[in-house]
Amino acid sequence: MERAVTLELGDDGILVATMNLPGRPMNVVGDPLMAGIAEAAERLATDPAVKGLILASSKADFCAGGDLDNMFTWTRPEQAFEGSMAMKRVLRRMETTGKPVVAAIAGHALGGGLEIALACHARIVLDDPKLKLGQPEVKLGLLPGGGGTQRLPRLVGQQAALQICAEGNDIAPAKALQMGLVTELAQDRDDLMFKARTWCATHEKSQQPWDAPKFRWPGGDSRSPASVQMFSIAPSIASARSYGNYPAVQHIMSCVFEGGLLDFDSACEMESRYFAACVMSPESKAMIGTLWFQLNAIKKGASRPAGPAKTKVKKLGILGAGMMGAGIAYDSARAGIDVVLLDTSMEAAEKGKAYGQGLLDKALKKGRTTADKREALLARISPTTDYAALDGCDLVIEAVFEDRAIKADVTAKAEAVIAPSAVFASNTSTLPITGLAKASARPANFIGLHFFSPVDKMPLVEIIVGGETSDETLARGFDYVLQIGKTPIVVNDSRGFYTSRVFATYVMEGIAMLKEGVHPRSIEVAGLQAGMPMPPLALQDEVSLSLSMHVAEQTKKDLAAEGKTPSEHPGMAVIRQLCEAGRIGKKARQGFYDYTDDGKRLWPGLAELFPVAASQPDQHELVDRLMFVQANEAARCLEEGVLRSVADGNIGSIFGWGFAPFRGGALQFIDTVGVAAFVARARELAAAHGPRFAPAAMLVRLAEAGGRLNN
Repeated sequence: MERAVTLELGDDGILVATMNLPGRPMNVVGDPLMAGIAEAAERLATDPAVKGLILASSKADFCAGGDLDNMFTWTRPEQAFEGSMAMKRVLRRMETTGKPVVAAIAGHALGGGLEIALACHARIVLDDPKLKLGQPEVKLGLLPGGGGTQRLPRLVGQQAALQICAEGNDIAPAKALQMGLVTELAQDRDDLMFKARTWCATHEKSQQPWDAPKFRWPGGDSRSPASVQMFSIAPSIASARSYGNYPAVQHIMSCVFEGGLLDFDSACEMESRYFAACVMSPESKAMIGTLWFQLNAIKKGASRPAGPAKTKVKKLGILGAGMMGAGIAYDSARAGIDVVLLDTSMEAAEKGKAYGQGLLDKALKKGRTTADKREALLARISPTTDYAALDGCDLVIEAVFEDRAIKADVTAKAEAVIAPSAVFASNTSTLPITGLAKASARPANFIGLHFFSPVDKMPLVEIIVGGETSDETLARGFDYVLQIGKTPIVVNDSRGFYTSRVFATYVMEGIAMLKEGVHPRSIEVAGLQAGMPMPPLALQDEVSLSLSMHVAEQTKKDLAAEGKTPSEHPGMAVIRQLCEAGRIGKKARQGFYDYTDDGKRLWPGLAELFPVAASQPDQHELVDRLMFVQANEAARCLEEGVLRSVADGNIGSIFGWGFAPFRGGALQFIDTVGVAAFVARARELAAAHGPRFAPAAMLVRLAEAGGRLNN
């Protein structure tokens, strides 16, 4: 049986413990790995020939964190508590032998991996800006359970530790050195091991700072004036940001505060109790299920046809150099793809390229890139007005105005130049792909690639399969999305597809509430309380009321051509009224809000157009309306076959329009509430507010059978 940790004693008496967990692409903290580290610690403690210990890894990473596969099976808090304490006993044994222990970190050290490193007396890290250090557990509803909330404050101070654990952001080696998290940087792997051995040789007797009799907390413990002041305001700041939706944040603050009043070993036991509370929370279960298991399955190709061979785009054509086209060009060039950025004038095309230059100039100022790398990236973007420049493109993406005639025109012009095997994609956010493909001479090669704005920040691309799109085309689109570092979801063709269709229910429900006389501030607060990144009225301003009017009118015409009469959402009358008044959104500096150089505020005129009712609904009712209308529409998309999987629905909702991450996505929300309970509440809302809340038929069937969406 392969060992998770191999031990090699050098002539200098330094024992090198190399982590290489068998059967896994990354080292993860679990029984096999900790057993290997325990063996190394025991040998360090008992073998006189061993003068010091170096922890290293033969994998690309140092250690990526906890074994979530195992953790997700825990059903009782005592399992989580004991799992946490078992790791701590090993690390405590390792750091209290009196002999030096060094972590030689040549790859990512995250979560439990960083906690292992923190239990070493020194951390020497490869000076690679792409290398990540951090405690990202909070992003899955957890907290560091291997002593991270106790060692970090004692090493870098309580304020810095709170920021690291509660925000979960990555830290680059240079910054980690500056803040005292890292002992030393190395230039390459040989230098790394040389410095690790040197450190061991020059620190024959080693002790952690917190074990020293005269230990002083950096910046003071929880009793110090600075910490008292910080902890007096930190909970309110956290509550204002999260509205209490993320219990892990509160537990992290409690761990750091209470740990500052306790001895180290008692503090570690206390941390394990909070860790168990996090593991058992519905928020953590939902987030791990979606943002770990479902997300990883998608990235590994769960939504990709299995047959076609994997491909890479070498040359990309983009039609339209506006905000979307410019963003796609930048992200593609950043992935090493040569880009032809085409528009109707050289001025517009050059402006699109300049968008990327602006982003790179900011990155250069912050030290995130170099002048040479900036110029190399920009050299990959070729602005033009000439369709002949598209010759040789593997993929062409049109990102022109949402107008069928314009899209049909650019499709024909591009297809006249590109190879018969090339893929043509539309970045439309609402127009059905099957209809747009009618302008194509090869609809099997036509697909939808729906990006989100701003492209350089938004992680999702919604891939839309048209009626004639081939599996090979889908596979090539999927591969391209992964190539540029985005997350793909795959949906079938439909009006509004999945993301635009369900996103619209959120903003339109908020607007409908305004029409009913609900106070606009109550609406906005309800959106934030629900866990959405922006409230509905402010979000509609960002999207633009005029664009929503255009889409509604286009939809009305399309349905009329099909002999159908669409029912109008009650919120549409509000949008029409504001557009007629010239209040079309943030771009015009007036919509539901007034926008000034100093910020924004709700437009006082709303009270005249939509008088506030004397009797106001409970906030819980407003939150339910905003959440249930989205989840129910997502279920309808699954029922109609627009969504191909529950995972695509959950990931698409979180990454596409920001559905409350702590809920695990729009469909996971239904499972967390319980399908039967969701159906019952949806019926109550339908009786009070209209048929849009009537539960999807598939949910009714599942409720009767006692089933779940994600089995």
